[in-house]
Amino acid sequence: MLIAILTDLHANREAVTACLAHAEEHRAQGYAFLGDLVGYGADPAWVVDTVMRYQQRGALAVLGNHDAAVAQQTRKQMHAEALAAVEWTRAQLDSRQLAFLQQLPLTVEKNGCLFVHASAWNPQQWDYVNGTLEAVKSMHATQCRITFCGHVHEPALYNLSPTGKVAVFTPAAETGILLSTHRRWLSIPGSVGQPRDGNPAACYALFDDVESELTYFRVPYDHALAAKKIVAAGLPSSFGIRLEQGL
Repeated sequence: MLIAILTDLHANREAVTACLAHAEEHRAQGYAFLGDLVGYGADPAWVVDTVMRYQQRGALAVLGNHDAAVAQQTRKQMHAEALAAVEWTRAQLDSRQLAFLQQLPLTVEKNGCLFVHASAWNPQQWDYVNGTLEAVKSMHATQCRITFCGHVHEPALYNLSPTGKVAVFTPAAETGILLSTHRRWLSIPGSVGQPRDGNPAACYALFDDVESELTYFRVPYDHALAAKKIVAAGLPSSFGIRLEQGL
C-alpha cells in the first residue's frame, strides 16, 4: 500500500489541500496524519473536518502538542504567540471537533511501523528528535522497524545498523529511498503547514510498505494567501511571515 505521511498541518488549508491533491495524483491508497492538525493557521475547523473524513475512510491520526493544548489544556511552556493561537483556535472549533482531537491516541503501530507526533520514548512530553541521540533513543523505544514522527518541521531521515552505527541525512525530494530491512529507520517528513527549513513549499512523504520505499516531496502552494488569512483572522503576523519565508 502506498501511504501518504503528513504531519504538522497547522490549520493551513492551502498547504493541506495541495498535499492531499498531490498524494491523490500519485495514487496514495492510505493516509497517516502525525499530529498538530491545528495551531498557527487560520483554518483549524476545515483541517480538523478534513482529517476526520479521511479517518472515516481508514486513515490513521495521532495527537500533537497543539491539538492537546487546544482540546485538553493549555501548555504553560508554550510561547506567548502560540498560546494566543491556542485560545483563538479553541474558539473556532465546535464540540464535535474538540471531541475528535481529545480522542486521538499518542501513538499507533501498524505493519511494523510506529506513528507518533514527537519522540517515541516519551510521546506525551513532546520531546524533539533534533539529532542522532534522540533518534536512536526513539528507535530503541519501539519494536517497530520504522518510526514516523513530526514536531520538528524539517525533513530528516535516520537509520541504525545492527552494529549500532547511526546515520542521518536530509533526503532529496522526489527520490525514492529503499529502507533496507536489516536497519532501523526514523523518518521525519517535515511540516505540511509550516516548513522551517528556509523553503516555503509544503512537505510530506509517500511510503510504499510493500517495496519498503520512502519518497519525500515538496509541494508549492499559495502561502501568500495563507499568510493573508492569518493576519485577517487577528492571529500574530509572525505566523504569516514564517509561511512566506519557510522559517
